[in-house]
Amino acid sequence: MKKLFAALAVVASFSAQAEALSVAATAVPHAEILEFLKPTLAKQGVELNVKVFTDYVQPNVQVAEKRLDANFFQHQPYLDEFNSSRKTNLVSVAGVHIEPLGAYSTKIKSLAELPQGATVVIPNDATNGGRALLLLDKAGVIKLKDNQSITATPKDIAENPKSVKVRELEAATLPRVLSQVDLALINTNYALEAKLDPAKDALVIEGADSPYVNILVARPDNKDGAAMQKLVTALHSPEVKQFILEKYKGAIVPAF
Repeated sequence: MKKLFAALAVVASFSAQAEALSVAATAVPHAEILEFLKPTLAKQGVELNVKVFTDYVQPNVQVAEKRLDANFFQHQPYLDEFNSSRKTNLVSVAGVHIEPLGAYSTKIKSLAELPQGATVVIPNDATNGGRALLLLDKAGVIKLKDNQSITATPKDIAENPKSVKVRELEAATLPRVLSQVDLALINTNYALEAKLDPAKDALVIEGADSPYVNILVARPDNKDGAAMQKLVTALHSPEVKQFILEKYKGAIVPAF
């Protein structure tokens, strides 16, 4: 009986010491990666709570307002633009992986088949929209005034030989309208959720040299906390690298 009480005391002590960490994430692959890490972190006294979001705004808002501890869904250019426009001061804690943005279609099998006056949809946020236009420029569909500007908009198109109509929509909705348009530029997380295979289905896709590394984001007041640093270490582990390589088969590339 004494041994039982001692064991219960140890469990109670561990539970009391366990620190909860709430992290916002989009479903694929971010939440999947975090769910994979839960058992590892639990052994280290960190209770990881993953909150799944379908948009790119609320995860930052809720971290900034201290309703959540961190988020994992975005790249640095998006964070910079968000901080600038929303007057927040969220910070990158660690880079984890790259999700190449790709162009998809259910109507054509190559960009050479893109018809005159085709409708092309891109994400409507400043950085991912610019990123999509840069990919279209690199693929020869359009020419931008400045093909180095990550914040380019449709107004910056200098040459449009096929007179394509570029429409801006919320990133999460792009897979749902894919059958209604000629071409859609879709972020890999949403492509995977829609059961698209970036390695096979994308007509053109960013290379592995993409600068858009997805990052874990927190606040200046909690970025160096013990639980947060345990999460960083776990995210950069050989086990996570292997998980990414095996599960996503090149659609997502480890950045560590």
